[in-house]
Amino acid sequence: MFAICATCAVEYTTPPPEVCPICADEREWSVPDDGQQWTSLSALRADGQILTWSEAEPNRVEIGTEPALGIGQTAQLVTTAAGSLLWDPTGYLDDVTVERIRARGPVLAVAASHPRLGMAISGSCLSAHFYRLGEGSPTSPFALVGAAAGFFLGFLTWNPLFSLAIYASPAIWLPHRLGYTGTILASLALCALLAVLVLRFASAKPEAVETRYDLSSVADRLFVERWPPVVAGLAVAVISAFAFLRVAPLGVTAELGSIVRTAGSSAGLLPDTLHGLDLLRGCATVVKETLLSANGLFVIGLVAASFAAALGAGQFRPALPTKAQVVKGLSGGLLMGWGAMTGLGCTVGVLLSGIHAGALSGWVFLAFCTLGVWLGLIGMRRLAA
Repeated sequence: MFAICATCAVEYTTPPPEVCPICADEREWSVPDDGQQWTSLSALRADGQILTWSEAEPNRVEIGTEPALGIGQTAQLVTTAAGSLLWDPTGYLDDVTVERIRARGPVLAVAASHPRLGMAISGSCLSAHFYRLGEGSPTSPFALVGAAAGFFLGFLTWNPLFSLAIYASPAIWLPHRLGYTGTILASLALCALLAVLVLRFASAKPEAVETRYDLSSVADRLFVERWPPVVAGLAVAVISAFAFLRVAPLGVTAELGSIVRTAGSSAGLLPDTLHGLDLLRGCATVVKETLLSANGLFVIGLVAASFAAALGAGQFRPALPTKAQVVKGLSGGLLMGWGAMTGLGCTVGVLLSGIHAGALSGWVFLAFCTLGVWLGLIGMRRLAA
């Protein structure tokens, strides 16, 4: 038996939390003024909730809810010779639709289209869970275990997805189209435009307080207090550019994916060949022949530095995980791991390093994340009204 949030349609085991964590998160929905409301599959069925089934094109079915439920998303069922992928499932399901889905073949994976769903569930993005290990987060170890399981599912579904959507797609490298000078100028212009928009629509600044420059105050500002976004962003840019030029593009998921791929291949659980995967750039995974790669050492350094910073700032607070934190970490990590494997990286490896490398995919990733956030906010505000 599951409880379904009447606002966002996310399911929870019973008894549900007092307030839906998705709706309560300031980045997501807002709890309705009349308080948290819960429903269930049986209640929705009694109220006349139904699912629509539309053959959008060969091997792709669109499944919607009528009337619209939650954010009103339309699920996509993509069928291949190896099995099916159910993309962005709805918050309501009935036996008839389950049988129709099964008739299409085995469902190899179920994924959510909203890239922040796994982050919202687990509390951080995949890269952040590594440095939150150093802070003593009780959720992060389980999120990384879930991400490893997500990578495994990603390897299982890679071949049919590659044949369906990647094999015939063109590889667009901006320097090849615009030249190095044109790519740099276009990238700087887009970054300047984004900076103007962010600063223009940023939240109001807090009231100015007197700044002290004694040793204790400076140490607090450097090691305890949160850095201003502009300063932190510039620091990340410098580190990322230096790493790109002197070492390799930044990325945090290659080592985790390589460990899963090596273990799965050794156990005979993964396909012998993952078509095209080793020819694509990004947070590439390989069958490991050494104990640690350069990316593995980078991740270890990230966790160690986070621990040192948290310890010095008095913010190292390890705690025993609750049942909810375990469930959130595992489920959110599973979604993030599948997405990171299929997208060849997370926001660090695809967006940040992809733009550094002149790949159009970095900007596409940014554009669609922005579009998703914008549409999601509009939908949430309308439903909350």
